[in-house]
This record gives sequence, structure tokens and C-alpha cells, in this order.
Amino acid sequence: QVQLVESGGGLVQAGGSLNLSCVAAGSIFGIGAMGWYRQAPEKQRGLVATRTNSGYTNYADSVKGRFTISRDISKNTVYLQMNGLKPEDTAVYYCNANRWGTNYWGKGTLVTISS
Repeated sequence: QVQLVESGGGLVQAGGSLNLSCVAAGSIFGIGAMGWYRQAPEKQRGLVATRTNSGYTNYADSVKGRFTISRDISKNTVYLQMNGLKPEDTAVYYCNANRWGTNYWGKGTLVTISS
């Protein structure tokens, strides 16, 4: 099992920044891609950004140029630097890790952007 714990959410004004962190623990050997997804009220959970062990990244179009995903493999941690935040970025942000084909999820951290 892989446990994921997110931190860094909060309330910021539009145009502000936040940096989310997610630490993986447990059976971390074999984790491939890690990333972030988000779910706004009454919407489905969707991709924000992912990053593989080799450094390949994938971003949702809506966050390209504003968000940056990074990983510190030695610390089993993935980060999401979010700049230029907009009210439509308001959502619960979930950390994801894929280990040998199985997806693991954190409990989420709430990000609220005020206009």
C-alpha cells in the first residue's frame, strides 16, 4: 500500500500563488508517475499535472504556463507550484501515485481562490 499526504492548500486571492506538497509513504518502491488531480464542486475529478520518474510532464491545458509540477524522488515528494491563480482553480486537489498499474490517492487538500 502507498499512503499519500497532501499539504499546502488554503485561501488566496486571484493572482496569488500556492505550493502544494504530497509525501508518499509505505510501499513506495515501484512508484512511477506521480501527479495532481482536482475536483471542483459538482464536477468530475480531472487531471492537473503529472510527472514520471524520468521527468516527463503532462499538464491540463487550463494550467499550462501557470502551474509547475516537480518531484524530489529522494524525499518521495511531489510538488505543485501554482501561480496566477484564478477563481476557477478552486477545487479539492488530490495527489496521485501509480505503482505497477495501481493508482493511489491522497485525501485531498482544498484550494479556494477569491475574486
